[in-house]
Amino acid sequence: MVPASIYKERRLKLSKILNNAPIVVSGFDAVQQTNDASAPFIQESNFFWLTGITEPGWKLIFEGNKSTLISAFKTEIQRTFDGGLSPEEARLVSGVDSVVSKGEFEPLLATLSIKNKKVYTVFKHPHSKYFDFVLNPAPQKTLKILKHLFEEVMDCRKELAKLKAIKSAKEIEFIQQAIDISIDGFNKVHEALTHARHEYEIEATLSYAFRSAGSSGHAYEPIVGVGKNACTLHYIENSDPLPSSGMVLIDAGARVAGYAADITRTFAIGAPSEREKAVHYEVQQAQQKIIELIKPGYSFKEYEVAVDTIMKNALTALQLLNEPDDYRKYFPHAISHGLGIDVHDSLGGYETFQEGMVLTVEPGIYIPEEGIGVRIEDDILVTKTGNKNLSEALSTSL
Repeated sequence: MVPASIYKERRLKLSKILNNAPIVVSGFDAVQQTNDASAPFIQESNFFWLTGITEPGWKLIFEGNKSTLISAFKTEIQRTFDGGLSPEEARLVSGVDSVVSKGEFEPLLATLSIKNKKVYTVFKHPHSKYFDFVLNPAPQKTLKILKHLFEEVMDCRKELAKLKAIKSAKEIEFIQQAIDISIDGFNKVHEALTHARHEYEIEATLSYAFRSAGSSGHAYEPIVGVGKNACTLHYIENSDPLPSSGMVLIDAGARVAGYAADITRTFAIGAPSEREKAVHYEVQQAQQKIIELIKPGYSFKEYEVAVDTIMKNALTALQLLNEPDDYRKYFPHAISHGLGIDVHDSLGGYETFQEGMVLTVEPGIYIPEEGIGVRIEDDILVTKTGNKNLSEALSTSL
């Protein structure tokens, strides 16, 4: 558990960066899954990082060293069915000065707006227009209220991202715990491959391993894909039978104390073909070379150029790079992303690797016309002198 003092310290850091202007951050609301049932809930990461509150419907207002939580409104019937944090419990978790009811939110903002022309909040993701899902409505509702009351509403996403990109020792500890639980799950899957018959059996093995080890479960929908399914990057149906011989791509990670692991391995089933083994070998070798690049001060631009060279060499070795477009045809995704509360976390807008960053390295080669997909992904901590592979204990062998 994170001490409340840590959340208070984080709020003070952000306040200092923004010259003690008022900051309003909304948690997510619960959203519908079916008929009268809500979907499983994961809190908005910025709100969680600043408060530790994991329930829907809460909001935060802070200015300098003064902070207030706005509680989610629940009827007695809702509390009977779903429970809920009391104001005192929320105050103890988050370290805020006070907790007020939902009805006091707008009057409190109106009072703030009298002496402050400017307010900061979290705007929607800059690439949200490309998302194929509906955004959680809570942050946009809050933004609309702020624009009505304040002369100037500013986005503090960049400042938050910069702070969150450098992980504290406690955050790294939670990520390592999530990784260790994930590794145990992958090892259990490897054992189960001798008798498993369907993709969903692998998913079930992971789910049991993650929960029985004390994690909150999967950090994201697990991917278990054989054959052509491994070429669909976000394949989550996990319903097909396993072949007697071939490979299975597994992308999964546990979540501990709100922090995610993100690991991918491609395992052999029976006796893979020589072509499948060759693709796996090239991805494995490429990943090792790419991890070696990571060190503090090394620029992301240099990293991208070096990665392109390594991956093009891998594709050339497999006789797949015949036209310029073949590069992104067979390696269609980014090599890395940040890792933290969000599985796809920001790296803070820095131009170079910084000590304390945690990121993935996940080269992959996908050949739909051959029904072959291979990805290998590890979670890397940038250290003072280089890097540490946090998931190195899990073999990358086929």
